[in-house]
Amino acid sequence: MYDIASITKSIPTASLALMLIDQGELKLTDKLIDHVPEFNNSDRENVLIKHLLTYTLDGYKLATALDGGKFDINKDKTATQLLNILLTHDFEKRPGTVFNYTNIPAALLGLVVERIYGKTLDVLADEHFFVPLGMTRSTFYPEKFPTEDIPPTEIDSWRGEVRGVVHDESAYIAKRDGRIVGHAGLFSTAGDILTFLEMLLNGGIFNGKTFFSEEILQQMETNQIPELNNFTGLGWELNQPRYMGKYCGEHTFGKTGFTGTLCVADRQEEVAYVILSNRVYPKRTKDSAAINAFRAAVGEIVLAS
Repeated sequence: MYDIASITKSIPTASLALMLIDQGELKLTDKLIDHVPEFNNSDRENVLIKHLLTYTLDGYKLATALDGGKFDINKDKTATQLLNILLTHDFEKRPGTVFNYTNIPAALLGLVVERIYGKTLDVLADEHFFVPLGMTRSTFYPEKFPTEDIPPTEIDSWRGEVRGVVHDESAYIAKRDGRIVGHAGLFSTAGDILTFLEMLLNGGIFNGKTFFSEEILQQMETNQIPELNNFTGLGWELNQPRYMGKYCGEHTFGKTGFTGTLCVADRQEEVAYVILSNRVYPKRTKDSAAINAFRAAVGEIVLAS
């Protein structure tokens, strides 16, 4: 089992939101404050669900306030204090005008999903995906599994050897205080993630059970922000040669994780692949060129076949 890091943003967080959209319980044009009324920065009236699913919030300074690029910047804060920063810190640019990949949209989307369903993300992930799909080794609670089943993630100056606990610092603090968040924290296996992708490749159906309609899957894999000269669907990145390789297409979707994880699928080509590796042990590096070159090389082998 690996800490799959930001793949959590897509599986399960964005996927739960897409399920709500599919069921008519949520709209892309809904305002964030329709579901999280305590969100109270200067753009509170302008943040839409679409912005959360497409990472079109200028959240860089907010992300810095939450993580700061330092292991222990927030180690003495509580989950409630971090949540208050998330809900009140201003953006620099108007929502929808810039693509800016940070943890912020998925963290906010997780709150939306929990409010609508009235349950926590871990419970929802189990009920809607992991149990019916037989993903028995996908969990927000790796401590329930033998430590030897989980590779160590990193040795840092704050927590020592990080193993069997979430690597992401803000998600770690939230979990420490009993909260599950939308941007990180899931542990899984290549087989389990492939099962989820197989369901998507099969038109949202698995073992006779329908999880998604074809309509929502087409929206999911269609570029939502061509005007921003970038490629992102709903909850997934699209057409990213830097880590998918040169044979990816406009509907090839995928997600990377900071710890060294990756999943990619293409419904038209009927192919999916998962790489679970560890690029941050024993110490992280800011340079992702090497891991992305490796990912792209694997992608070119898979997608060219």
